[in-house]
Amino acid sequence: MMFMNKESDPILCHTFPTFLDGAALIWFSNLPKGSISNFDELAEQFVNHFVAFQIYVHNSDYLSTIKQGPNESLKDYMTRFVEATNEIPNLNPEVHLHALKSGLRPGKFQETIVIAKPKTLAEFREKATTQIKIEEFQALRRAEKPTSNREDERQNKHSSNRTDQRSFKLTPKFNSYTPLNTNREDIIKDILHSKLIKPPNRAGTYQDQ
Repeated sequence: MMFMNKESDPILCHTFPTFLDGAALIWFSNLPKGSISNFDELAEQFVNHFVAFQIYVHNSDYLSTIKQGPNESLKDYMTRFVEATNEIPNLNPEVHLHALKSGLRPGKFQETIVIAKPKTLAEFREKATTQIKIEEFQALRRAEKPTSNREDERQNKHSSNRTDQRSFKLTPKFNSYTPLNTNREDIIKDILHSKLIKPPNRAGTYQDQ
């Protein structure tokens, strides 16, 4: 409708707000009376006001910044990569594949890809699907670790902690201490050199010490 009336500024200016809603309509309604003299001025003010809301479209160079995290599963990495590629129009499959392989973290799967040298995205996805199944199986095995073993480990740990606490427990005299500005060894040497304290006798046991 607006392009059909492109020669008439009054019609363009009156037609424009009929397509607005929400924040855009509120912005238009708050324009001071008589502040717009032509449609180009209206369009410029509109774009300048809402420039922060423009959708940024990534290009293929952005894919080189996507890397698999140290603890990120291959499935999560692939999902995150696919989401990024959906934002890039007319993506070259070769660029896509190269960036996907380059983003893999060092490890067995990366070595598998280096050796296999997949030439298409389909070949890469086939290898990735197998690896994802392996990772999910390993995660399932870890989750199915016998409860009794975990309970034994927890009890042994608590028992060990109780033994350590009975044998020796160091309790601070004060709630807070002034932070040191040099290492303890130098401080002790200065104290002994100035004879502020008498050196203790050599302790016979760890508890005495």
